[in-house]
Amino acid sequence: MWCIPPKHSAEFVCAMESVLEVYQRPYDPKRPVVCMDETSKQLVKETRVAIAAAPGRVQCFDYEYERNGVANLFMFCEPLGGWRRVDVTDRRTKVDWAQQIKTLVDVDYPEADRITLVMDNLNTHAMASLYEAFTPTEARRLMERLEPVYTPKHGSWLDIAEIELNVLGRQCLGRRIPDKPTLVREVAAWKDDRNSAGKPVNWQFTTNDARIKLKRLYPQIQE
Repeated sequence: MWCIPPKHSAEFVCAMESVLEVYQRPYDPKRPVVCMDETSKQLVKETRVAIAAAPGRVQCFDYEYERNGVANLFMFCEPLGGWRRVDVTDRRTKVDWAQQIKTLVDVDYPEADRITLVMDNLNTHAMASLYEAFTPTEARRLMERLEPVYTPKHGSWLDIAEIELNVLGRQCLGRRIPDKPTLVREVAAWKDDRNSAGKPVNWQFTTNDARIKLKRLYPQIQE
């Protein structure tokens, strides 16, 4: 399932249990738990006109295509609130991430006292990135509104935003999308439809479950 070097197992389970404990917190609109992740989407143009669907025949596309660049998608979701935001960007730099965090703090959750932010440990996902995008005063203001919680290396499955990206991929992105405006439009429609349903993520895996089912990942203590 996972390949965790023994010397790193203590660090892995420590980070894993920190995330799992966060997921057990009761819903608090003043201290929301938000997960974030990102992915890329290859933009693909058709080189020939598709054959339209007809009774007894699905729409047909030619196997040839034209690559039209790559777009990045930032996913933010609040598991207990049944809310998510997806932004399409040209890049995924530290400054791009910092701008997303500012939107999270000032637009998505302006009334929250503190936002618990679960994410993987990609090098751009660091509080230091805020200082590369904003003045020290602004960077510190944003930092003080956040409680960052990082998933362990080889443990991105703990990030619920990754689950949302998988759903997005299956329901919306598993086809050829020719350009960024089309991608933005299609992703926005998916996001609005999913948010209107307002269904929370029912995360069931707990720390106690981990200590039983993933016992092999825990360091063996010699008594």
